[in-house]
Order: sequence, then structure tokens, then C-alpha cells
Amino acid sequence: VQLQASGGGLVQPGGSLRLSCAASGFTPKYYAIGWVRQVPGKEREGVACISSTDTRTYYAESVKGRFDISGDVTRSTVYLEMNNLKPEDSAVYYCATDSGRISSSRVGPSACGPYEFDFWGQGTQVTVSS
Repeated sequence: VQLQASGGGLVQPGGSLRLSCAASGFTPKYYAIGWVRQVPGKEREGVACISSTDTRTYYAESVKGRFDISGDVTRSTVYLEMNNLKPEDSAVYYCATDSGRISSSRVGPSACGPYEFDFWGQGTQVTVSS
């Protein structure tokens, strides 16, 4: 399983970024792909999650209404559109997936928690600063 995250960078408060996650190497019947962020010294936070089989999504309260997770039909690429960015959104963002445990009906705060995924890509740094 390979996950490749990209698209991070430096942006001013109120700006936007789009992260991409290229996924390959696994074909379970269903799974979820999520974005998890981490600031050094702080707990990981599950940011958003999307089902592989339909459009069911989950967002953390801290990003709801500002972030949008989407993907192509095969979920070989998943995007995280981040709008109205705030300094507290600064973190390393990781894309991650499970090994076929998270069905569409389970997509939510528990199944998409920051420690629930089995495979992780390398992170991409997002810095929101003026």
C-alpha cells in the first residue's frame, strides 16, 4: 500500500490550499481514506474522512464548513480542499487508510479517528501565517 500526500505550503490566514493523496497497492471491498494532522507535541487530530464506495464523509468540528474532502471514483486520488485557513490549522497533514475495516456506514468520528488507520503516507506541511 502506498499513499503519497502533496500540496502543502505556506499560506496567509484566510487563504486556501488543496492537498492531494495518491493511493495505490490495495483493493479491499471497502475502506476509507482520511486526513489526519499533527502539531509537534500535540495529539493527532482526525480532520476528514471519505468512504471508498459512496460519498459519505466525516469532518472534525474544527474544520466543518471550511474543508472539503473528495476523490475520484476509484479513490486513487483523494483531495482535501482547505478554505478560510487559520493559524491553528498549521500542522503536518497525513493521508491514511484502513485495511478494509471501515465501511461506508462506519464513516464517522470513531472509525475515522486519528489512530484508527492502518496505512499512512508521508506528511505534507501546512503553515498558515502572515
